[in-house]
Amino acid sequence: MKLWQKNTTSLKEVEQFTVGKDREFDLLLAPFDVLGNIAHAKMLATIGLLTAEECEQLVKELRAIYKTTQSTSNSPLEDGGTFTIDNAIEDVHSQIEYLLTQKLGDIGKKIHSARSRNDQVLVDVKLFLRSEIEKTVHTIESFFQLLIAKSNEFKDVLLPGYTHLQLAMPSSFGLWLGAYAEGLVDDTITLKAAYDVVNKNPLGSAAGYGSSFPINRTLTTQLLGFTGLNYNVVYAQMGRGKAERIVASALANVADTLARLSMDACLYLNQNFGFISFPPELTTGSSIMPHKKNPDVFELIRSYCNRIKALPNEIMMMTTNLPSGYHRDLQLLKEHLFPSFEILRNCIGMAGLMLSNMEVKKNILEDEKYKYLFSVEEVNKLVLKGTPFRDAYKKVGLDIEANNFQYSTQIHHTHEGSIGNLCNDKIEANMQKVVDSFAFETYHQAIGKLLQD
Repeated sequence: MKLWQKNTTSLKEVEQFTVGKDREFDLLLAPFDVLGNIAHAKMLATIGLLTAEECEQLVKELRAIYKTTQSTSNSPLEDGGTFTIDNAIEDVHSQIEYLLTQKLGDIGKKIHSARSRNDQVLVDVKLFLRSEIEKTVHTIESFFQLLIAKSNEFKDVLLPGYTHLQLAMPSSFGLWLGAYAEGLVDDTITLKAAYDVVNKNPLGSAAGYGSSFPINRTLTTQLLGFTGLNYNVVYAQMGRGKAERIVASALANVADTLARLSMDACLYLNQNFGFISFPPELTTGSSIMPHKKNPDVFELIRSYCNRIKALPNEIMMMTTNLPSGYHRDLQLLKEHLFPSFEILRNCIGMAGLMLSNMEVKKNILEDEKYKYLFSVEEVNKLVLKGTPFRDAYKKVGLDIEANNFQYSTQIHHTHEGSIGNLCNDKIEANMQKVVDSFAFETYHQAIGKLLQD
């Protein structure tokens, strides 16, 4: 069954090629397609295209279908409960309309009035992305709290700081872990920007040029919990691809933070650094070298995240030079973007497991090989005694060259964000402000009402 089919049947090879993996990803969209159908039915009833009784029957049946789309698994890549798409049916939209028609006859056929598959897909994708962004924000929030806790726990344990991978100045585990925590704040801000783009209603744009029916798009916006509309119907269609790219860019920012943290962890576990260690069960061994404890988890996190970082460019290239209107190219955007949410959340979860069990080495900077980390400290001591900075810098430099450098490992940094004043409470407050700005409860209330009233 195809919504567009009349009397001509596509060649089997054409059908297989054009459908591709779409049915597989359509299962992820099933609950959101049902929600869009409920909102659309309620709206149609207000403009006289459905009677109150017809609307009630459709909504009742759609709510029953919705229950079949709910999986017991936490993974969005698992199938949606007992809901399936029959082999003879093209997509999720056709399947739901087919189920309605089987149960309600001609009433079921009325659900597609004033609508196109184009805006059905648009609203499904936006509802899916909205839900996945929320799950991802909550996962980031938990990992952020772990980073803050570990930063506070190890705030007094010093660590070499590097520039150009050369010894630079003293750092600390508290400073190191807190840096990634604050990085996640900015990453979450970009997710909020993506959320704001996603959380606009395209339903009613039909095939991209609106409808001659007097539909009420403001009503469906409210029913689905969107914060606003994509007003211009042509832009609503052109927004497909753009919304996915913006979301992918936000995910790439989180992935970049995680990949960089993973690279640090790989270095710090290396015997030439030896700053951190993990229980044997969290590392892997070698088939030939019995001494090996490999950071495979961090290496895979790094690689998965680097792949996610390529997503925005992939989407950009897939939508390059497309004119306005719908094009089948856009179908392929789902294949890599949709799984990336769960992949990223799994990576965050594994990073959390590793850091929760990380052991840090104490007294690292007592080793004389790190003595030049304290050269700036000695320069600053001279400056505090009245020596001009350039003269102090020259004196310490000459002492180093003459092998007469004297230093102390005691440091006293007090300014905001330094070793002795991490400002983690301020960073936490900033993260809470960002998370609160999503106001997820607003759309949850709308969806709850849509499913129950």
